Amino acid sequence: MQIELREDSVLIKGYVNAVERDSRKISTPQGEFVEQIRSGTWKNAIEKREDIPALLNHDKNRKIGSTKDNLRLQEDNIGLYAELHTTDADVIEKAKNKKLNGWSFGFIKEKQSWGKADDGTERRYLDEIDLLEVSLLDDTRTPAYYGTSVESRDNEDVNIEQRYMKDVVEYVTVEGKNDDEMREDLENKLKLLKLELEI
Repeated sequence: MQIELREDSVLIKGYVNAVERDSRKISTPQGEFVEQIRSGTWKNAIEKREDIPALLNHDKNRKIGSTKDNLRLQEDNIGLYAELHTTDADVIEKAKNKKLNGWSFGFIKEKQSWGKADDGTERRYLDEIDLLEVSLLDDTRTPAYYGTSVESRDNEDVNIEQRYMKDVVEYVTVEGKNDDEMREDLENKLKLLKLELEI
């Protein structure tokens, strides 16, 4: 994740999730499994929702943006890429003090399938999801890759899941590079990281 501090705003860029790659092991009362989000899942999730909010720490009372305003989400060949340009004073202060940890997202699974990883661990594939929000996490939130809560909708209990991937936060200066050059730098770094993980 790259954080660019500007005069009265902050631009936060990076990947919320990589597609077709195993998560860390997720522990549930039913046992452990790994998870992969299939290619195309993010694209479909974004197209299905008219507006996707950006929250701070999954707090519905701390909306810091939305796809109608200052949040851009898109799926590319790596995964779900996000850019958030915010003037939220609290987020700017946290960025200045290097207290932002990474991206997270909340979703409801709509279509899934199961298989086995090479080591025999159960693997869940997410084929369709309802993307409820993306969140920026700060150092007050203890990152847990797997979280779930139950919400009642239309007299039916729905499991809302949250995911967080440990991220390396890079603070950069914006002088001398345009947005396309900075995005290309970030994509190249992420491709190298992906290759290292595959080896």
